[in-house]
Amino acid sequence: MTKTGFEPLAYSEKSTDEMITISQSFYLEMKNRRSVRDFSNRPIPEEVIMNAISAAGTAPSGANMQPWHFVVITDPEIKKEIRIGAENEERRFYQERATKEWLGVLKPLGIDASKPFLEIAPCLIVIFLKTKTVKEDGVTCMNYYQKESTGIATGILITALHLSGLAILTYTPSPMKFLNHILDRPATEHPFLLLATGYPSNQTEVPTLEKYELERIATFL
Repeated sequence: MTKTGFEPLAYSEKSTDEMITISQSFYLEMKNRRSVRDFSNRPIPEEVIMNAISAAGTAPSGANMQPWHFVVITDPEIKKEIRIGAENEERRFYQERATKEWLGVLKPLGIDASKPFLEIAPCLIVIFLKTKTVKEDGVTCMNYYQKESTGIATGILITALHLSGLAILTYTPSPMKFLNHILDRPATEHPFLLLATGYPSNQTEVPTLEKYELERIATFL
């Protein structure tokens, strides 16, 4: 990453009507996004994944340090290894770590320690948070606002995949350090989130959920 000077902002102002129409259309599209656990194993276009990750890479970050790394997995053997590692942690979670309250919240959603989607989904994307960056001159420096920046990039990635026509599941087995070992990532990178993506299966059903109304999630002063 090389430092540059300043350049004119690429900006095209829209009319009020255009802004309202675009924002409403985007809201309605994202309202249809759902987490999917039943995937088809149909292959998906690699270019779609590449474009979505490129979009995620445009996210703002503290001091433009871009503290993220995306690992794309389509190899069946690696996906199987990830499933084994994840299910090992999940069994410990359900048997030892989870509170009764947390298990009660998960029960209506039909979620348990079995994670077949990790093998069935044609593509897994593991997002790593980079605590440090090695610059082109070999100097190592700390990254700032790592979680905030990586979270924003992940949100853009999810949105890009959805708008491209793919289904997504966000998944966070805990702990996730086994992913560093399987994917050969350095200790300075922390697994942030695992995304499974692909086409939904023909039998896919999702829980009936209600999202909070605007008045509950926002305050206008």
